[in-house]
Amino acid sequence: MIAPDPPATPAGACLSILMETVLRLLNRLTRTLALAGLAFALAAPALAQDQERVIRFGHLNNADHPVSFGVKRFSELLAAKSGGKMKVQEFPASQLGNEMQQQSALQGGVQQMSAPATTSLAGIVKEFGLVDFPFAVANFAQADALLDGPLGQALIAKLPEKGLVALGYWDLGFRNVTNSKRPIAKPEDFDGLKIRVIPNPVFLETFKAFKANPVPMPFAELYGALEAKAVDGQENPFSVILSNKFFEVQKYLSATNHVYAANIVLVSKKFWDSLTPTEQKWMNEAANEARGYQRQVSRAAAQKSVGDLQAKGMQFNEVSPAEQARMRQIAKPVVDKFSASYDPAIVKLYNDELARIRK
Repeated sequence: MIAPDPPATPAGACLSILMETVLRLLNRLTRTLALAGLAFALAAPALAQDQERVIRFGHLNNADHPVSFGVKRFSELLAAKSGGKMKVQEFPASQLGNEMQQQSALQGGVQQMSAPATTSLAGIVKEFGLVDFPFAVANFAQADALLDGPLGQALIAKLPEKGLVALGYWDLGFRNVTNSKRPIAKPEDFDGLKIRVIPNPVFLETFKAFKANPVPMPFAELYGALEAKAVDGQENPFSVILSNKFFEVQKYLSATNHVYAANIVLVSKKFWDSLTPTEQKWMNEAANEARGYQRQVSRAAAQKSVGDLQAKGMQFNEVSPAEQARMRQIAKPVVDKFSASYDPAIVKLYNDELARIRK
């Protein structure tokens, strides 16, 4: 006897079974993908943290300059904190370009770090000109208190919107004048001298007030200009004068101490934003710890440099307190003029801070 065929399943029922099966598979796949995504999200910070970072750190000074010693110490500290994952490659002596070229490279994310003089930032945050006001601070303790305190931090807070992040201030030193014509012992001695200055409006106006002829020029071009007598002189801290061998092309070294100069440790904001919070913490800590060392080395080098420059044949003279006071008075209208053009809140903070640190 032939068994009868099973009753036919309606077409609608088949379709329903098929759809339920597909839905079950989709739900299972969704759950699997969700779990995989969660696992990746949890692992991502660890993966980023384990990523090797190569930091191109450029600056203008030679490899025997205190800024270079600061970069080396920062590099050692950062390598130790990151277990060797964050490596610094130093490019001294303007290898990555002049001040403005390196600033643009940081803003564009092409270069990761630099340590220029704060003067180079006045073009994008004009209030940095406050740091360049002549005869503002009398010693290193006052300079550190001004820059490490609320004023220095208020200036740093203006940089992220310009594509830069700052990790603090290093020492460059008090700036002094050299030239090939005569010693500078009083304001009148500046009369007619062509002095190279940083391309910065406060410096230009200050030396115009002294009746010199200030010539703005990138640092990398300075030695050649002095050698060719295109300019008579320049102004820089003692250690910069020695490191760059300006004694070969300049005869007179005058301790004018007209401006305290600082370097600022800059990071590309594009690079900074790509770092994990842990990596940012390592960089901040390394910069803070390197700062004290760099300042100590820089100030010891400045003291030694005067003797070394005299041994190289430069004629050294100090400026008397009375003549320095006369210079301060001559430069006062420059201070007043620029103060009037800056953010009033930051100018008030600057004056309040000066009053505090001079006590």
